[in-house]
Amino acid sequence: MSRKRVHVHVSGRVQGVFYRATTKETAREHGVDGWVKNLDDGRVEAVFEGDPEAVDAMVEFCHEGSDMATVNDVEVTDEEPEGLGEFEIRY
Repeated sequence: MSRKRVHVHVSGRVQGVFYRATTKETAREHGVDGWVKNLDDGRVEAVFEGDPEAVDAMVEFCHEGSDMATVNDVEVTDEEPEGLGEFEIRY
């Protein structure tokens, strides 16, 4: 099975609006591994790894985020898969 990995930076009103929790829930629904965390500059950073279609679905999700989020920009960088085995919120 081929795996895809992307590194994402999301800017906008994305902290304090359940963005990380919603991302984790959505990633689990899609069977995607990786992590998500808040950055000191107000952005959210995430890595998604798994089935290419599921990873693409997570990138699409990032453009919307949680119900209370306002996303201004999503930067996506392709990376080599590392074989992550779960999805977690990092602090």
